[in-house]
Amino acid sequence: MKWAVARGRWRTSGIIELERKPTVTFRINRLVIAENLVVLRISGRITAQDADMLRDLLDQENSAVAIDLKDVLLVDREAVKLLARRESNAVELRNCPAYIREWTKRERERMRMRRSKGIEVREDKGK
Repeated sequence: MKWAVARGRWRTSGIIELERKPTVTFRINRLVIAENLVVLRISGRITAQDADMLRDLLDQENSAVAIDLKDVLLVDREAVKLLARRESNAVELRNCPAYIREWTKRERERMRMRRSKGIEVREDKGK
C-alpha cells in the first residue's frame, strides 16, 4: 500500500507534522451495460504496470468496450500509448480528462507517422 500526504501543519518548533493516509493507486470496476457493451471504469493512477493489467483485461473482453476515465488522476506514457492504440481500434474513451485526450491525440499522430514511414507499431507488454 502506498502512502500520500493528506495534509501538514507546522508545530511551534518549526517542524512540519504530517498526517498520512493510505491511497489506492489504481482500480478498475467492470460494468456490463448491455448485452454487447462493457464499461471499464478506472480510478486513480495508471502506470505502465497497470497498463499491462488493463491490456490483459481488454484482451479478455468479447463485447464492445468503453473505458471511463472520469476518476483518473494521473497517467504515464505507457498508459497513454495503450489508450491511444485501443481508441484507434474501436474502444471508446469516456469522460476523458483534457490532458489525457490531448496526449492520446498526439500519440495517435505519432503512430500514424511511424506507420507511414514503414515502422511497425506494436503493442508490447511492459514497454
